[in-house]
Amino acid sequence: MRDWQPFLGLPLWVWLFVFPSLLALFCLWQGPRAARTLQPVWRILDLIYKAAGALAACFMVLILLLIIAQMIARWSSLTFHGSTEYAGYAMAATSFFALAYTLTQGGHIRVSVLLNLNRHTKFWLDVLAMFIAAVTATYFARYAIKTNIMSEMLNDRTQGQDYVPEWLLTFFSMFANSPAKWGELWANTGSDWVFTPVWLPQLPMSVGTVLLAVAIWDYLTRLLALRESQIHAEALE
Repeated sequence: MRDWQPFLGLPLWVWLFVFPSLLALFCLWQGPRAARTLQPVWRILDLIYKAAGALAACFMVLILLLIIAQMIARWSSLTFHGSTEYAGYAMAATSFFALAYTLTQGGHIRVSVLLNLNRHTKFWLDVLAMFIAAVTATYFARYAIKTNIMSEMLNDRTQGQDYVPEWLLTFFSMFANSPAKWGELWANTGSDWVFTPVWLPQLPMSVGTVLLAVAIWDYLTRLLALRESQIHAEALE
């Protein structure tokens, strides 16, 4: 199938599932040695998770600013076209960018009834739960990206009153084209505002789900290497 076409000589499912699983087995086998090897990678990933959390906070502030702008427009008898759609996009971005950071901070709901039943099987039950979550999140991320691609192929546009400048679309299109085509992209870019293509507000969903999948695989390797879950529930006071 087209979804599983070779990527660098290997099927996509090998990159998404086999290699992460082999890395997890390596961490289980090597333990502390694997932890020392992966420590620099873990530090970089922690910074990425924090950056995503900060970006989610920025979009939350943007929601507040949009609400204030709506109030000012109403008091001034002005029309703020697309304000509801912009707020919805910002809310979705807040939710998805925060997924990975929330996981690392223990903010997600984790049902630990079975984990607490037997001390001797707690580790393996936690590993099983993390592995199932990692596979599920990877599927979610894969099809979130596919949704972006399909929306772009169909040139799907918003049905609301929200607009974006053409240069913003060109900026994001640069990442999907080779540098040799960048000059042509900008040469064909006008100064008009166009209806928002659906793939643009879908981008935070794709990025957020990819980060969540990476975070779950990451913390699965930490669990296997350190023999203890590094996801600690938030303390309740």
